[in-house]
Amino acid sequence: MSEFNVSGFATNVSPEVLARAKKIKVVIFDVDGVMTDGGLTIGDDGQEYKTFNSHDGLGMKLLKKTGVQMAIITGRTSDVVKKRSESTGIAHFYQGVEDKLAAFNDLIAKLNITAEEAAFMGDDVVDVPPMLRCGLAVTVPTAPDSVKTRAHYTTQRGGGRGAVRELCELVMQAQGTLDEQMAPFFA
Repeated sequence: MSEFNVSGFATNVSPEVLARAKKIKVVIFDVDGVMTDGGLTIGDDGQEYKTFNSHDGLGMKLLKKTGVQMAIITGRTSDVVKKRSESTGIAHFYQGVEDKLAAFNDLIAKLNITAEEAAFMGDDVVDVPPMLRCGLAVTVPTAPDSVKTRAHYTTQRGGGRGAVRELCELVMQAQGTLDEQMAPFFA
């Protein structure tokens, strides 16, 4: 058990999920409903606005320090998502994607890893194809039941409300890197 179980989530994780998380080399996120609460705000000028969670951002930065890579695969196209990707150190970025499984397969081929070494976090039926192929499929509590039943893990926190951080900490805990990442904050 991690000394720095800050979020308190990793205590409810099954041994099977922890075993899957231990193998992860890349975590892939959908955006709307995962990194955000799923709401879309569009101004009169047509500009799209999204709200991201700062706790999620720190979780991603800490995970990156451990050597686990991150990616975004999203169906929408948005400059604000590109900026979020850059600010959190997400190196692999696919947007405007209609076939998320094709993007998933492209990414794991580029990274020269197996599907089992990838985690995919999505919240709707368009995310199911890569979720069925990856080693660790994660979703959020507001996902349809048809998605939740196909996930290995459903976060306690909602999309845009700490779900991403929860997954980042889960992977770090499974890989034994959470204590090292948290230690500087508690020194």
